[in-house]
Amino acid sequence: MNGNYEKMKQRLLDRQKELEELLKGLTQEKVSDTEVQDPGDQAAAATSEDIMISIQANEYEELRMIAKALKAIENGTYGACQDCGNPIAEKRLLLYPNATRCITCQEASEER
Repeated sequence: MNGNYEKMKQRLLDRQKELEELLKGLTQEKVSDTEVQDPGDQAAAATSEDIMISIQANEYEELRMIAKALKAIENGTYGACQDCGNPIAEKRLLLYPNATRCITCQEASEER
């Protein structure tokens, strides 16, 4: 798998840039105007704002995980499960390059 680390690193860097651009756009996006609104418009604006906040939180979490994966590549621990220490399957890393657990440990974590 070591030969693919550069490819993984590039995929992570590409996704990081994509997320940063998306977040920049979201922070500049206006949810509603400041004109007087009826209760329906106010509710719709509040819902839109809640959705935008949720999307931003998810994107920031993915950015955090990407930074963690990039650091693991740099210090040579990338591809090792954080729980059991066994290698994470190459197929899993190809699909989810910022995975920190092998599939067995991830399933166990989700069951808790």
